[in-house]
Amino acid sequence: MGATPTALTARSYAGVTELRAGVYMFFDLVQAGIGVCGIDDIALSVLATVIGHQRDKNWIITDAGWMALSADRGTAGQAVDQYYGIVCDPEGRPYDDLVVLRANQEHGIIAARPGSAAKIPELRIGDRVRILPNHACATAAQHDQYYVMDEKNAVAATWPRFRGW
Repeated sequence: MGATPTALTARSYAGVTELRAGVYMFFDLVQAGIGVCGIDDIALSVLATVIGHQRDKNWIITDAGWMALSADRGTAGQAVDQYYGIVCDPEGRPYDDLVVLRANQEHGIIAARPGSAAKIPELRIGDRVRILPNHACATAAQHDQYYVMDEKNAVAATWPRFRGW
C-alpha cells in the first residue's frame, strides 16, 4: 500500500508487507496544500545562494534551478500555487509571499507571488536562502547526499543517498 495521506490515516497495518508512503518522511508543499501537514512540518529544503539580481523586474537570482528543486509544479493545480517553492531565510522561516517564480536548469528566479504586495528582501550576492520544495521525493532524488541540521542550524550528520530500487 502507499501514499502519504493514507499512511497517516490507517488504523491498522495488519497484513501489510510493504508501505510506500512517498514523502512521509520529509513532507512537502503538495502535502501542505492538501492539509496533510503544515509548512513548519516540512523537513526538506534546498540551501541556495543568491548569485544576482534583476532589480527592474524585482527578481533575485539563485544557483538553484529545476536541477536542484525538481521541475515538479505539483501545487499548480491547488488552491495556492507555490510555483517552484517557498523561499525562507537560512533558518527556515518563510519570507512573506516570496516564491521561486521561475526556474531554468541551473538558476531560480525569486520574486513576490503574483498579485502580492510583498516586498522583496534586501539580499546580497552570496546570501543564502532555503527553499521548501513542491515534491520532496523529486527534489531529494536530485542530490547525492543530505545534510541533517540540528536545532542550531549546524550540520549534525551527512546521509548518503540510497540509489536503486
